[in-house]
Amino acid sequence: MSERSLPPDPDSDAAFLGWQGSLSGDIFPLYTITAEDHPSCHSTVSDVTLRKMHLRTPRTLSPYPATEPSPWHNLGVELNHPRTAREAIASARQESGNERGLTGTGDAPLQSGDAFAFFDALVAQREAVYETAGIHGLGDSVWILAKLPGYIKVHRNDIVNKYLLLTSSGNGTSRVRVKLTPIRAVCNNSLTTTLQGAGDVCADDMHQAQRDPEQAVDALALSNSLFAQLDVIFNSMAARNITAGQLQAYVEALVQDNEGGGDGPTTAVFRESVLRLHDSGRGAELSRGTLWGALNSVTEYTDHMMLSGDPTNPLNSIWFGRGEQLKLKAFHLAEQMLRA
Repeated sequence: MSERSLPPDPDSDAAFLGWQGSLSGDIFPLYTITAEDHPSCHSTVSDVTLRKMHLRTPRTLSPYPATEPSPWHNLGVELNHPRTAREAIASARQESGNERGLTGTGDAPLQSGDAFAFFDALVAQREAVYETAGIHGLGDSVWILAKLPGYIKVHRNDIVNKYLLLTSSGNGTSRVRVKLTPIRAVCNNSLTTTLQGAGDVCADDMHQAQRDPEQAVDALALSNSLFAQLDVIFNSMAARNITAGQLQAYVEALVQDNEGGGDGPTTAVFRESVLRLHDSGRGAELSRGTLWGALNSVTEYTDHMMLSGDPTNPLNSIWFGRGEQLKLKAFHLAEQMLRA
C-alpha cells in the first residue's frame, strides 16, 4: 500500500490511508473510520464501504505520485469543503484576488453563488463535493468543479474521476450549465464525450432553478447513468489494441492536411506531438498501443499543449472552444474504430 497519507480531515468521517494494490494489478483506496460515535470507528474500509455507510469521504491523494490533485490548471482555487456554492464562489474570489469583476454591483457575488444554489442539496446529502472554483477574466463567468463519489477504473489501475462542471455568468443572470467532465487522474486531462443525452443540463430561469432542487436530482441521475456508460466504453477502448498504422490513420483523420488556412506546419506539429504523447506522455505506460491511449494522447495535447485562441482564458478552449471540439472529434473517431 502507498505510504503517502493525509492528516485527519475534520469535515469527513474517515482518514485516507493510501492505495492498496492486489496481485492482479488492481488498485483501490483504503480509509480508517474516524467518526468517534460510529460503531466501526478505527476500522479500515474501502471507499465503497464508506459510501454504503453514508460516511463522508475525505480528500484522496492521486494513486500517481507525480500527479497530485490541484486546482484545475492552476486557474482555479482549491476549496475547503464549502457547504454552499455561494461559499465556493466567495473563496475563489478572495483567494484569486479578483475583486473587480464581482463587485460591480453590491449583490453580484451573491447572485453568482445563488445561481448554483439548486446544487447545494446534493452537497449536503454527500452526493457531491465542491472541489475547485474559479473566475474567468474580470468576472464575466464563474465555475465550480463538483466531484461525485467513486470513479471509473479503466483496465484495473487507470483511474478516471467523475466531475460535474457548473458554469454561469459572474452576476448570475445567464443560464447555468452542468457539464459532464471525466478527469483522468494520472494526467489531469478532461475527457469529452458525445454520448446520447450527454452535454449540458441547462437551467434557463435562475430564480426557478434556485427554488427547484429536483433539477439537481435530475442532473445527478443523468450523470450517473452516463458515467456508467462511459465505464463500459473506456474499458472497451483500453481492451482494443491498435497498430502503428492505425494510430497514424487516427491522428491524420483528426486534422486534415493544411487544415486551418493552409497552415501545413501546424498540422505536422499536431500530428507529431500526439504521436509522441501516445508513446511517452503522462500515463502512457497505462494505455500505450490501445484506442484508450490514442484518445488520451489527444486530450493531453489539447489540455496542456494547444494554444487557445484566447490565451488569457484557456479553460474556455478546453471546456467549450477549439479544444473541446477536437476532443469531441477524437472521441467520435475512437468510437467508430471500436465498432469496426
